[in-house]
Amino acid sequence: MKKLFLDDLRIPKDAIGLVPDVMNQFYWKDDWTIVRNFWEFCNYIQKFGLPDFISFDHDLADGHYVNSDHSDYKEKTGYECAKWLVDFCFDNGKSLPDYLVHSANPTGKQNIISYLENAKKHLL
Repeated sequence: MKKLFLDDLRIPKDAIGLVPDVMNQFYWKDDWTIVRNFWEFCNYIQKFGLPDFISFDHDLADGHYVNSDHSDYKEKTGYECAKWLVDFCFDNGKSLPDYLVHSANPTGKQNIISYLENAKKHLL
């Protein structure tokens, strides 16, 4: 199983407590590929194809932690990664991989979940 972990700071074991209890054992396994930003996320998928599972963080730069208005920052968030992923799947006739959002940002977390769940209704 190919698993992709998107987070600028954490490693998968650090996500324990940010995800439902039933998934805690899942995050202890070491078979993750870690990507730290939007560009690494896109490059990984373009090079290796869709993973089976993605764990998303929302805030991918120090500035995201300080201010909830992300319009001034050049670094893209996990939400932009989710949007790119949906476009990639749509353009390539693929289904979305399974995912969780481990972000500590409750608004960002819900935005990613809502976007991906809505996209599932329109993809294969």
